[in-house]
Amino acid sequence: MSVDVLLGLQWGDEGKGKIVDVLTPQYDIIARFQGGPNAGHTLEFEGIKHVLHTIPSGIFRKEVLNLIGNGVVIDPVVFQKEIEKLAPFNLDIKNTLLISKKAHLILPSHRLLDAASEAAKGKNKIGSTLKGIGPAYMDKTGRNGLRVGDILSENFMDKYNALVEKHKGMLDHYQGFEYNIEELEGAFFEGIELLRSLTCVDSEQYINDALKAGKKILAEGAQGTMLDIDFGTYPFVTSSNTVTAGTCTGLGVAPTKIGNVIGIFKAYCTRVGSGPFPTELMDADGDQIRVDGNEFGSTTGRPRRCGWIDLPAMKYAIMVNGVTEMSMMKADVLSNFDEIKVCTHYMIKGEKVETLPFDIIDDEIRPVYESLPGWKKDLTGLTSYVDSPQELKDYVTYLERVLEVPITVVSVGPDRTQTLSNKA
Repeated sequence: MSVDVLLGLQWGDEGKGKIVDVLTPQYDIIARFQGGPNAGHTLEFEGIKHVLHTIPSGIFRKEVLNLIGNGVVIDPVVFQKEIEKLAPFNLDIKNTLLISKKAHLILPSHRLLDAASEAAKGKNKIGSTLKGIGPAYMDKTGRNGLRVGDILSENFMDKYNALVEKHKGMLDHYQGFEYNIEELEGAFFEGIELLRSLTCVDSEQYINDALKAGKKILAEGAQGTMLDIDFGTYPFVTSSNTVTAGTCTGLGVAPTKIGNVIGIFKAYCTRVGSGPFPTELMDADGDQIRVDGNEFGSTTGRPRRCGWIDLPAMKYAIMVNGVTEMSMMKADVLSNFDEIKVCTHYMIKGEKVETLPFDIIDDEIRPVYESLPGWKKDLTGLTSYVDSPQELKDYVTYLERVLEVPITVVSVGPDRTQTLSNKA
């Protein structure tokens, strides 16, 4: 057996949570492989909207196991709040949620360091969610971090205090930054106690044993390809590998065990925070997409920047991930447009460029568009792709031809039922 991978092809917020929820009945295990509580995976069904930050999006399917992998960073405070919000649904969290002992912890002092660092950058800030993600990953690579397995050891408090003292020394360098870490520690240690009560495993062994036993596994990514620490629009990126390769390091599976790679993208494009965005719309069209698509961050609440779909960036994301099939999200949001634009290439210093260049931050980029007819019809009541407007089918066919990957799912609304299959 192999591990299928589901991840975002843009700057995050593509709708990964919904598709994981829809696909979960086909799998035995759903496993998050990177990121932390900066993720906001939204699921909607039976009239209820759910937002998950750390817990895999298969958690509502009671017959499926959910695993938080070693590549994830966990904030015990956020995690406890997530668990509490799940309480009314009578989920058997103890037996259906597994946590890697090698997953790293986000400490209160990590969040303070994040806030101090971002404030010090001034106009050069990267748009951090201020969740402590970056500092936690820095401690991981700096070999100072605390892991879930450490909370089970007798000397956990010694390790914790040593790391916090180091962080306090770093915070002293930010003049004028005031904090009270003791105020934050009460909720943190409550979260630690909750983690101790749950099922912590050697996840890499667990995953590989499951593969040998013939179990079907879906790896769930967070954020999006263009936020990858290596291949995204650096330095306006996240702190982990959001691409397919992150599955191997974030779960402990070999590259030869990767199966299908499902790329999720919006019919348009959005971005939260700072950083380059070649197709961003600063006009009424951008405002309309934002309003019609309810484009506000599920984690931060910040208005998302909106623009037309960017095919050079999409081709790049498909290439680095080895995408085998795609799901197009939020087609319904574009129903009010007479025409829909598609960025086919860039003009940079008078040169036509069809691939993503090294630097799209400092270079002046002019997107070049091709226009396609809009469908001008409400899609939210559709139950079959066959019944879709011809203009929508033409848009899908156009993207499949240019991107050379089949679009097997078209989403026409937030609910799990508003998901159309385009498989032959």
